[in-house]
Amino acid sequence: MTDPTQDLLPEGLEDRLPQSAAAATRIERAMLDAMGAHGYDRVRPPLIEFEQSMARRMDGVMTRHLFRFVDPASLRTLALRSDITVQVGRIAATGLANEPRPLRLCYAGQVARLRGNKLEPRRENLQIGAELIGRDTVSAAGEIVELAIAALEAAGASGISVDFTLPDLVETLADGPMPLDAKARQRVRRELDTKDAGGLVEAGGEAYLPLIHAAGPFPDAAEKLAALDTSGVLETRIAGLRQIADRIGNRARLTMDPSERHGFEYQSWFGFTLYADGVRGEVGRGGTYCIGGSNEPATGFSLYPEELVEAVKAQESLGRKLFLPLGHDGEAAAEMRSKGWRTVAALDEGDEGRALDCSHVLEGNEARPL
Repeated sequence: MTDPTQDLLPEGLEDRLPQSAAAATRIERAMLDAMGAHGYDRVRPPLIEFEQSMARRMDGVMTRHLFRFVDPASLRTLALRSDITVQVGRIAATGLANEPRPLRLCYAGQVARLRGNKLEPRRENLQIGAELIGRDTVSAAGEIVELAIAALEAAGASGISVDFTLPDLVETLADGPMPLDAKARQRVRRELDTKDAGGLVEAGGEAYLPLIHAAGPFPDAAEKLAALDTSGVLETRIAGLRQIADRIGNRARLTMDPSERHGFEYQSWFGFTLYADGVRGEVGRGGTYCIGGSNEPATGFSLYPEELVEAVKAQESLGRKLFLPLGHDGEAAAEMRSKGWRTVAALDEGDEGRALDCSHVLEGNEARPL
């Protein structure tokens, strides 16, 4: 008796069947084309690297999230990448170190992590993104946010929302008008992450309570944050956010949660999360950061379009199929392919166009409906 479990896939992994694979391919191509049109050159780092190199590039990527194994050639520990951004940083610091700055790079590829979680059980993802390396300015951040929106629009996403955050907000305030020691900072950040007002007071962060309420539609949230900033320490950050918002205009809904840190472990003064109508959860995030090792400033984003694929795959067209009967005209078939037809050739007398999902059959040099 055949074991019914022998072909099961590991938890968090799945096959993409034709319609789903077609949607994923179209979305990847559309996003990369949008980035390329804005001057971003594609790089393709390897799937596997030395763990030490990968882990040291950014503090937010921890080795416990990586699949690790020993390289039989070098006897060093290798890791399966969980984030391509780290690899792009390495490329910028090594192979492209002497290229003019700002350096504009984009990428697409599969990433994997050791385990999923309740909110995101998937352990393999398609990651698509862009990095603007050598600049940490408001104009660079504005370009990156606009590019992320353009990539989502090109892929067919609608109702795009962008949620701004200030990843270093607690550090900035704790170093200035709202002083905290190292232990208190950690506790305050934790309570702000959970939006626990009572816990925030117990942690010694009563002065930080207004940050919980300084969230919502961007114009209102920016006003609340500005009102809180009586010392002016956040003035340039708020002005920068407003410049970025003006640049985006009506292309996306804008909100802000200034104390949000989830997913922004290595970003500096600016971060953003992307959402789209009909897509479960976030579709990407980005912000400003420094590349580990070289300490070069950069601004970028990563999109994870798996849920966008799930949302649109049912409507994805595989293209028109044209049945080629035995003895068909090869030149006529090639001409039809050049016009966008997908041809399916009969292999024997038993093959039928309808059974093979074809809508037309080639007769002479014309396509006739079946």
